[in-house]
Amino acid sequence: MNWLLVVAGAVVGAPLRYLTDRAVRGRHDSLFPWGTFVVNAAACLVLGALAGATLAGAASSRLGLLLGTGLCGALSTYSTFSYETLRLVERGDRFLAAANVLASVLVGLGAVHLGAQVYGRLFD
Repeated sequence: MNWLLVVAGAVVGAPLRYLTDRAVRGRHDSLFPWGTFVVNAAACLVLGALAGATLAGAASSRLGLLLGTGLCGALSTYSTFSYETLRLVERGDRFLAAANVLASVLVGLGAVHLGAQVYGRLFD
C-alpha cells in the first residue's frame, strides 16, 4: 500500500503547485517564470530537509514516499520549467532563458543542500 502514500502526497502537492504558481504570477508582472521557479525551489528545500532527516535517522521510508515522491514529485515540475525556458528562447529572450536555467539549477542545488544541512544539524 505504499502507492497510497505517494497518491496522498501528490493530492496535496499538485494543487499547492498550481495555487503557488498563480499567487506568485499575480504579484510579478514579468516574462520570467517566477511561479515555476518558486515551486521548484520549495520542492528542493523540502526534499533536502527530508534527506537530512532520513540520514539522521529521524524520517522513515514511508515519510519519504509521502513527502519526497508524492508531495515533492507533484509540487516540482521539470516539464513546465523546460517549456517556459523554450518559450523564452522562442520569444527572443535568450538572456532570461539562460538566467532561468542557471538560477533554477543553482537555487535548486542550494535549497537541497540547505534543507539537508539545517535538518541534519537538528538531529546531530
